[in-house]
Amino acid sequence: MQQGQPLVIVTQPQRGVYPQSSNWQTGLLDCCSDCGVCLCGIFCPLCLSCQVASDMNECCLCGSSVAMRTLYRTRYGITGSICSDFMMTTCCTVCSLCQLKRDINRRRGMNAF
Repeated sequence: MQQGQPLVIVTQPQRGVYPQSSNWQTGLLDCCSDCGVCLCGIFCPLCLSCQVASDMNECCLCGSSVAMRTLYRTRYGITGSICSDFMMTTCCTVCSLCQLKRDINRRRGMNAF
């Protein structure tokens, strides 16, 4: 590299990249698959948000954010986009949060979290 030339990054380092895409362990509206998570999400979404953030070693205020959903989705190779993450967390906040927590629980049960 010559002096004065900007450094151009060709590839970004990636963490947790899976060779093939995967899907969510449960659907967005599969509340009955884990009633405890669903009830917590309905009656105390802030508590559930903090649980999700804690599971991912992040700040408690980030649990239900678009960034958290996007981070999780990309970490586990789940298909989707930032736009879809935004729509899910904005229009279906509690369902999105419950889906994220159910997925964490299931992956933890499979020793894949």
